[in-house]
Amino acid sequence: MNRAYYSDPIDEFLDKVPEEILGHLARSSSATGTFLETTQTNAWLEEIGILKSALTPFRGLGSLYFEYSIPRLGKRIDVLALIGSVLFVIEFKVGEERFTSSAEDQVWDYALDLKNFHETSHNLPIAPVLVATRAKCAPATMSYTPQGDRVLLPIRCNSESLGRIFSRVIDFVDGGRTDVSTWERGHYHPTPTIVEAAMALYNGHAVAEISRSDASAINLTKTSQAIGEVIRSSRDQKAKSICFITGVPGAGKTLVGLNVATENIERESELYSVFLSGNGPLVAVLREALARDRVRRESEQGRKVKKNSTLSEVKTFIQNVHHFRDECLIDPGPPIEHVAIFDEAQRAWTLDRTRSFMLQRKKRADFNQSEPEFLISCLDRHPDWGVIICLVGGGQEINTGEAGIREWILALNRQFPHWRIYLSSRLTDSEYGAGEVLHDLALRSNVITHDELHLAVSMRSFRAENVSLLVKQLLDIETDAARATLRQITPQYPIVITRSLQEAKCWIRSQARGSERFGLVASSEAQRLKPHAIDVRTPIDPRLWFLNGKADVRSSYYLEDVATEFQVQGLELDWACVTWDGDFRYAPSGWQHWSFRGDRWIRIKKTDRQMYLKNAYRVLLTRARQGMVIVVPQGSGDDPTRRSEYYDPTFDYLMTIGFPTI
Repeated sequence: MNRAYYSDPIDEFLDKVPEEILGHLARSSSATGTFLETTQTNAWLEEIGILKSALTPFRGLGSLYFEYSIPRLGKRIDVLALIGSVLFVIEFKVGEERFTSSAEDQVWDYALDLKNFHETSHNLPIAPVLVATRAKCAPATMSYTPQGDRVLLPIRCNSESLGRIFSRVIDFVDGGRTDVSTWERGHYHPTPTIVEAAMALYNGHAVAEISRSDASAINLTKTSQAIGEVIRSSRDQKAKSICFITGVPGAGKTLVGLNVATENIERESELYSVFLSGNGPLVAVLREALARDRVRRESEQGRKVKKNSTLSEVKTFIQNVHHFRDECLIDPGPPIEHVAIFDEAQRAWTLDRTRSFMLQRKKRADFNQSEPEFLISCLDRHPDWGVIICLVGGGQEINTGEAGIREWILALNRQFPHWRIYLSSRLTDSEYGAGEVLHDLALRSNVITHDELHLAVSMRSFRAENVSLLVKQLLDIETDAARATLRQITPQYPIVITRSLQEAKCWIRSQARGSERFGLVASSEAQRLKPHAIDVRTPIDPRLWFLNGKADVRSSYYLEDVATEFQVQGLELDWACVTWDGDFRYAPSGWQHWSFRGDRWIRIKKTDRQMYLKNAYRVLLTRARQGMVIVVPQGSGDDPTRRSEYYDPTFDYLMTIGFPTI
């Protein structure tokens, strides 16, 4: 796959006239359907002129690439130049007289993307260079970032000093020469956040372009293909089918669902699909991100689009499952969609909760179905065919009244014997909670089990895929196993612990580079963090918290507003600051579960509520893609609600596992 609009060895670039190079760029741009403005062609001509001057001393020493595609970010790098052993990532700001922090983050993000996800760039020194063509520049300093992965701090220069920057970086690195053809053959296997993935899929990228494909993992492409085959066979044979997709936290279940939905986004298509989630913050963030991205792209093409109109389009294929349910209550006919994808299907409501809600909020005293049973019945209204895709997470139930996957199986056995059932081969695992009801399916002839319907490897943390395993061992108090797993992941995925929130904030800011997102998270039961200016009862707007930039006090970057498990489930941060209160306390006999009511802690005795609290910490501890700091505050001798014995044993337990302290 040619990912650049134009590429050439440096000597051939120097020998070509600018108009010939511009022609290559224009044709490649038109082939992608991009509207080409005069301002863009003029910018390219100026960039070509600057590079011809800057690269003259480096004839025969490498290659360069214009408009290099970064599918994970949905953008293109202005210019890549591989000179000697150094990969220069160059962002031009033509006509600019000053350097902005957002532009610096932009070129830094590009460099980090290549370092992390392009296999032949992993071991190269990478220099992000920001060129404000008319800026006045002080002498640039050469320095690697502290992370030790040979990425340089962003370098600022103008059009006249770019050539000197090339020379100084090459002298600084002193690394010999990289074979260009070998570098070009390197595969790009990114691990996008769910927001990045949604934007890339919505804009026409295939799931294979935006996901890694480890030989050791059943990758997303195979799972997507298996689902596609179920959909097509159901349509061709006029059958009703339901699929259960399982996966460890962060394995890409939501990405698989979004891939199915975006592949069949046209309402006129007979395969028209809808992505449904009961996770309100996830739905809100995805819709807002897609709308903002569409407005930005249209603006870059010289077209004005209102965000509200774009939001209306997005809402048709990403819906809150409860709104979908309510529409089906109003209209007794079949829904327009033949394919419905239910994210976190194990969180669908029990019979009691659904019946109670219908009575109190909808005045429907006659309603007597669990949410899974009703949702299946909605797709069953189609006279010909329909498909339900259930995306199932383990240990993710965090709220009262969530039925677990067991209720879906019971509903199928009670009311829908004609439905084909496609099961992940791992649905029998205890963490998915299907229980003994799966044995009842043995009597049915229309049940098929597939290995491809399980996503076995976490991809949320591209630095260490065993983070979810470590968290499970930590929460299950498997101390020796947790120690061993921690030793495996520590070199790639730093986790530190501290008693000081201020130290934690300083650490996390020092780790993040470019626009890598970091934020403060805590359990919704963590009510005695208020003395540390953390109030979990103060609501946040997840759209602003997850999507707004560093200059916005409402964003996660400010480390002021805290998000709970309810706001972050299904979403990700690059770096997380997890604050641990006295609600979930370590003791040699096992975890103790507490809820703060009025002026005191009350012991949680109900088994299901204990599970919800444990799962809340599972969610919090598996949000970070690159690393995290865990804060267990010091107790207070003056405050009976924050005694040292509420916190010290937990911190000591984390220390025994081997987490380094700061």
